[in-house]
Amino acid sequence: MCSGGCAKCLGITLIPLAVLCTLANILLFFPGGEVTSSNEHITDEVWYFGGILGSGVLMIFPSLVFLGLKNNDCCGCCGNESCGKRFAMFTSIIFAAVGLLGAGYCFIVSAVALNRGPKCNSYNNWTYPFENGNYLGNTTMWTFCTSPENIVPWNLTLFSLLLIMSGIQIVLCAVQVVNGLIGTICGDCSCCGCCGWETELFKENEDCRNLFM
Repeated sequence: MCSGGCAKCLGITLIPLAVLCTLANILLFFPGGEVTSSNEHITDEVWYFGGILGSGVLMIFPSLVFLGLKNNDCCGCCGNESCGKRFAMFTSIIFAAVGLLGAGYCFIVSAVALNRGPKCNSYNNWTYPFENGNYLGNTTMWTFCTSPENIVPWNLTLFSLLLIMSGIQIVLCAVQVVNGLIGTICGDCSCCGCCGWETELFKENEDCRNLFM
């Protein structure tokens, strides 16, 4: 697959993930699926906006860039289309790095939230009754949270989804970093044969030959 085509596939995959992460973060503002009477009753990590900013807004920019790489030659780089394609692939590496930072931020926030557990009303005291993820394998401890109802499975499910989806985003952005490097060195479709050492294309493409001469 050409570098631009591969980037387009990654962009198509990242957009729905960004939307889902944003929705998951928004749902966390409604503990147990209910409207809270006070913002202080919401788990602190929700206010870090890991899903909205990290895996959401920051992921939209690289997604749009990846989608346009297939047809982007950066104005032909002063008339040299091959040069333009390579420069476009190089800039995609920068945006992929932005995506890595955003997804990494969401991943860390979600991991911390899962380990800490939700903030809930525990015997008339709004606090964090769990420590070091000890509630994850012991469902009987969930009764420590008397309200909001179902707050533990609610937070556990949504933060787990954020953790998984941001992890996938990290992998996809890392793939684009590698893909961008290949596209920068070999160009897009015209040099695929060069990178794969396909004899006929290698002989016909002067740019490819120059890389090794």
